[in-house]
Amino acid sequence: MINSSDKQTQFDIRYIQMARVWATNSYCKRRQVGALIVKDRMIISDGYNGTPSGFENECEDENNRSKPYVLHAEANAITKVAKSNNSSDGATLYITASPCMDCAKLIIQAGIIRVVYADEYRIVDGIELLEKAGIEVVQLSSVIEP
Repeated sequence: MINSSDKQTQFDIRYIQMARVWATNSYCKRRQVGALIVKDRMIISDGYNGTPSGFENECEDENNRSKPYVLHAEANAITKVAKSNNSSDGATLYITASPCMDCAKLIIQAGIIRVVYADEYRIVDGIELLEKAGIEVVQLSSVIEP
């Protein structure tokens, strides 16, 4: 018999795998990141890193640096749900890379209560802010292969 925490871990793994697939939609060359917002076991929003709607699909400049207006995957998912009839209040965010400080602030304001991520980014201040806000944060990279 599978206990509820094992079942939750199985769901977490599957949603992270789906976020990895979604990341392949990104035109960014340096790093492709995908995000899913899940509530009541339903995907209510998705996102990947890239330029805003109507802009060229090139994330990096001539020096291979990210352009300043590139949106992160979680920001895209949060703004997408904001334009829908859904609410991210009480939802879980699945993301292939740990969020930055700016995205962590958006996550808090969006009412997301749980963040599951695969790869840890070199700067962890976003994760620290989420934990300070009482948001459950789970890293799964050890059980998921890219």
